[in-house]
Amino acid sequence: MKTLRRSVLLSSALLIGLLSTTAQEPQNGRLSLDAQRRPQIRTQLIVPDVNGNQVLKCDFHMHTVFSDGHVWPTIRLREVWQEGLDAMSLTEHREYSPFQADVKCDKNRPYEIIKNEAARKNTISILGGEVTRETPPGHFNAIFLQDAQALVESKDSDQDYNAIKAAHDQGAFIFWNHPGWKPNIQGSYEWIDFVDKIYKEGMLHGIEVINGFGIHLKALDWCVDHNLTVMGTSDIHQTVQLDYNTDLPYVHRTMTLVFAKERTPEAIHDALKKGQTVAWAGKYLAGKEENVRDLFNACVEVKPAHHSETNKKGVTTNYYEISNNSSLYFELILKEGKGTRKVVLYPQTTQVMTAQSGQNSVTYECVNTYVRSDKHLSVVLPLR
Repeated sequence: MKTLRRSVLLSSALLIGLLSTTAQEPQNGRLSLDAQRRPQIRTQLIVPDVNGNQVLKCDFHMHTVFSDGHVWPTIRLREVWQEGLDAMSLTEHREYSPFQADVKCDKNRPYEIIKNEAARKNTISILGGEVTRETPPGHFNAIFLQDAQALVESKDSDQDYNAIKAAHDQGAFIFWNHPGWKPNIQGSYEWIDFVDKIYKEGMLHGIEVINGFGIHLKALDWCVDHNLTVMGTSDIHQTVQLDYNTDLPYVHRTMTLVFAKERTPEAIHDALKKGQTVAWAGKYLAGKEENVRDLFNACVEVKPAHHSETNKKGVTTNYYEISNNSSLYFELILKEGKGTRKVVLYPQTTQVMTAQSGQNSVTYECVNTYVRSDKHLSVVLPLR
């Protein structure tokens, strides 16, 4: 729905511009075709506040030509702004720079290049880097760095611990990237001793449960069992338009929803350390049960019954309006009680559901959410 509205808006703006261009007269022998330019507009991703916290849309894993990405840093910033995100981090590989013959790969430069323009666009840019070890243990992102260039460059396995510690010593928030990326490699998708060691020493703070186009369900269980922060990122290397089919409804980059007190880097850092996040990818949401539940409750409202009908058997059915006040998607399947079997809550819409009279509530399973690898969020809808 969001994508369709965005497409209609863009098409309308372009059409109006083209029509106005045809009525223009050449000036000094030149006819301007500015109406064919893409309008500089920003998609609005609507998510209500959760428990007094702003819900910030964030992507903390992206690449540019300063490591193995295919775009300049300013393109990343422009994409983030147009797509309606609040915060970003360009996380270049310290150990891997395939374009170093063409680009001087100072790992702080991407942040420095966009810093001023990000401020102009009201976008929070956070200095980060990717600690790229062989798999296992794999890759780790470090954000809120002081100096990305100071991370360990050697990929020798005996430097794995030192590489993580170098990021930790800068006060970074560190999360394990795409642990299910190469599941055929022994130990790559397991809670191995190395991961356990850095976790117990306080050097592991979160895990990428959703990376780009993959949900790592075992990683969600690890986050729940070890009280680690659930992360969702795009890990984008190409342009978003080349990787994501955004012409389809609900398709957008994978991101982390961060429940922050304020729209500041400090508040984001604090919320991440407290685990106040939900990973969001298309129709799917993944996170700790309390966070997903609070997010659902902030977005969904059931109004008091507005109509009742009694059939020949004396059974009364009540009619309710149920609203989704967000850009998220929720698909509900009835589990307890008597009511509408399936309710699909499309973004920013209201619809009618029914429930048999005499019930205080009905219970649904929100099947597009994951709160463990084998568990969806169960929600109780109050009836009045």
